[in-house]
Amino acid sequence: MKYIQENLGKVRGRIVSAAQKAGRDPQNIKLIAVSKTFPAEAVQGAYDAGQRLFGENKVQDLALKNAALPKDIEWHMIGHLQSNKAKLAVENADYIHAVDSVKLLQRIDRLAGELGRSPKIFLEINVSGEESKFGADAELLKELAQASLKCENITVAGLMTMAPFGVSESELRFVFSSLRKLRENLEAEFSLDLPELSMGMSSDFEIAIEEGATMVRVGTSIFGKR
Repeated sequence: MKYIQENLGKVRGRIVSAAQKAGRDPQNIKLIAVSKTFPAEAVQGAYDAGQRLFGENKVQDLALKNAALPKDIEWHMIGHLQSNKAKLAVENADYIHAVDSVKLLQRIDRLAGELGRSPKIFLEINVSGEESKFGADAELLKELAQASLKCENITVAGLMTMAPFGVSESELRFVFSSLRKLRENLEAEFSLDLPELSMGMSSDFEIAIEEGATMVRVGTSIFGKR
């Protein structure tokens, strides 16, 4: 697993460089190592190199790895979550990144109360408007924000988005900066505290950092191609 440790070092270095370029403190940017499709042994290799935040796209895989790996790992459910699998996510994830409907938000809140859990969530926004991507539009985002004010067992940590693949740097910057502005507008309108912006992956996380990302979700650049 030496290659994973080496890749982690390179990614961390790139995070530091991007943060410094933007005049930001690298300590304020969290790296989520996305281990989807890779075995628990690969996660353990990254863990041995000091990584503690890991992300999974499928809640079943997250639950299996959570059971098999060290308990001080912070697990992030980053993929689309169906309501009928919300219980498994609440039981195993510290953060749930892709909450894109009021129904799912309320279900997570209710389950968290029943299970004695208090996960942090992100409201997922489809900034680019791509039909192939999940996420709420700007109008639904306000409904989500209002509904979150009534939740008692979860904390809305911030906003999350996925940028389109294979687009220009200017288009990426538009998507990431738009999410930042949406966050600022929500905080002002609803008196919310939304410290986190989950955006940026292997192909674009440096641009995301320059535009305000506080969490980047990096898989391929750490674990290799799937």
